[in-house]
Amino acid sequence: MAATPQNPAAAAPRRKVSRHRGEGQWAAGHFTPLNGNEQFKKDDDGLNVRTRIETIYSKRGFDSIDPNDLRGRMRWWGLYTQRKPGIDGGKTAILEPEELDDKYFMLRVRIDGGRLTTEQLRVIGEISQEFARGTADLTDRQNVQYHWIRIEDVPEIWNRLEAVGLSTTEACGDTPRVILGSPVAGIAEDEIIDGTPAIDEIHSRYIGTKEFSNLPRKFKTAVSGSPLLDVAHEINDIAFVGVEHPEHGPGFDLWVGGGLSTNPKIGVRLGAWVPLDEVPDVWAGVIGIFRDYGYRRLRTRARLKFLVADWGQEKFRQVLEDEYLKRKLVDGPAPAQPVARWRDHVGVHRQQDGRFYVGFAPRVGRIDGATLTKIAELAEAHGSGRVRTTVEQKMIVLDVEEGQVDSLVEGLAALDLTARPSSFRRGTMACTGIEYCKLAIVETKARGAALIDELERRIPEFDEPITININGCPNACARIQVADIGLKGQLVLNDKGEQVEGFQVHLGGALGLEAGFGRKVRGLKVTSEELTDYVERVLKRFQAEREDGERFATWATRASEEALS
Repeated sequence: MAATPQNPAAAAPRRKVSRHRGEGQWAAGHFTPLNGNEQFKKDDDGLNVRTRIETIYSKRGFDSIDPNDLRGRMRWWGLYTQRKPGIDGGKTAILEPEELDDKYFMLRVRIDGGRLTTEQLRVIGEISQEFARGTADLTDRQNVQYHWIRIEDVPEIWNRLEAVGLSTTEACGDTPRVILGSPVAGIAEDEIIDGTPAIDEIHSRYIGTKEFSNLPRKFKTAVSGSPLLDVAHEINDIAFVGVEHPEHGPGFDLWVGGGLSTNPKIGVRLGAWVPLDEVPDVWAGVIGIFRDYGYRRLRTRARLKFLVADWGQEKFRQVLEDEYLKRKLVDGPAPAQPVARWRDHVGVHRQQDGRFYVGFAPRVGRIDGATLTKIAELAEAHGSGRVRTTVEQKMIVLDVEEGQVDSLVEGLAALDLTARPSSFRRGTMACTGIEYCKLAIVETKARGAALIDELERRIPEFDEPITININGCPNACARIQVADIGLKGQLVLNDKGEQVEGFQVHLGGALGLEAGFGRKVRGLKVTSEELTDYVERVLKRFQAEREDGERFATWATRASEEALS
């Protein structure tokens, strides 16, 4: 039986831990809540708030919501209050939560593996138009996010989503979040192994149950058998990466402890090979370690990456095997270096069955409900009943006959959704930003879209892979540390000495087997107004100075500070 505050006798066997009692590790018998978040989770499981939303809050309105539900437990069902309009970034850190809260919500639709039917996509689009003022952003975790949601409408939205097999269950909160999966699982010609059955089994066994509904912090999962390494496995709490074992055949390489935010860490390989049918049990073992041994004292140290860093690879694997799996894992190989220049599946690609899939790029994930319903209609008109979201804020239409491809591409282009995007449109990502997010300091989505347009006009010949990730605050939702050009929103001084929106610049970050966080040039900050000039200048220097075949990240690592400023 799992260790819980209500069942301390069921804790995992006691071990001598290096961290002091104040870390609040359940496995050491430390169940007294050490902060407000741990207290409200002990007082009532976050999953229980749904009943109050349906029977009380949706009927009595926003002002009836208990504060611990409003800013805590409602996240277990995908709901965050959004930022009140008109509050500038300078006030983000100084106002009280009730001063920042609008009486509307962001609602996140959970899309495990990025898999959608056209019927589901149509329903998502219809909900957007009816209840969310047309908003429906694609996230870099394969979800769709609404804004302007009223609490009164939430039960009806749930009914419509669940009628087509979708939900918002544990889309936020200290829970197992959406499970990332290769958007071309089961169809790609070069696939090593299809991880879909494992994703489905994890979801059916554990999501929405109370076994893992009270974690120290959020828990992010990725499962992909693609040789393109297409789910950002390096920065998830747990990742299963497709590999071919020389003796046992296709399976997964196990990674743990990745994550970004203000203390980024690349995940650690445990050196273990996991067959497909054992992935759910291994997943449950790793998240069980996090639940039982995770640090619950400080929210800033409550992610799995801190435990992995303290324990190290060898101890973590030993605890997993001895205390949770009760068996040894098979040693296995590391994944191979991907050969593709991009790993986002944009463009036209042949499937295993001879049909094609078509990946296309909205601008920085910004889309609307009306467009989503048109995508569903367009896909169906060209013989497809399946679409996918990606971890790069893109979408894919599957199962297109060869004779239908050109017509589909033209139809998407008419919606300003190109399957042949520029490097700038293809590689630029932005978080929600100050428009809706209570943590943000600067605007991101419109700034990113404008940057794309300007760079396409100024450097139309640029065709190298380039990632430009724009974040509204230090929390790295847009993965700034692993971008070629990462932009962290903050207030900066312009040449007149005025405080304005701007960015701290990170350069040369990367994912893949050469993953790293790049570099920050001392004092390198740009105003939002200067951003396009700066990016244009750096990219032209890269073009002039790069060696044959050299990637931007490699050049940025060796370039002089003068070249990067």
